[in-house]
Amino acid sequence: MLTLPLQVIDNFLLQFNLGQVFLFLFAVGLLATLPLKSKTVVGAHIVLFGLLLVLTPFSLMGSDFVYRAIGIAFVFIGPMVMVVGR
Repeated sequence: MLTLPLQVIDNFLLQFNLGQVFLFLFAVGLLATLPLKSKTVVGAHIVLFGLLLVLTPFSLMGSDFVYRAIGIAFVFIGPMVMVVGR
């Protein structure tokens, strides 16, 4: 009875790789942390997603180095945001 909606959802999700999903979740999470007005929380959020992008295997992210490079940039930018927040 639930097979048709699950097939539609599955066909929609197959268009995206894990790197794209991580970047979408990063943007949504960043919007969620902005009302807190804490640069420490925003910096920790950036570092967390940077580490996720760096440590995720290439096979799950569509074999693009772009996501890994974005992750490395996030790992360097996050601590800078934390230091500026102090």
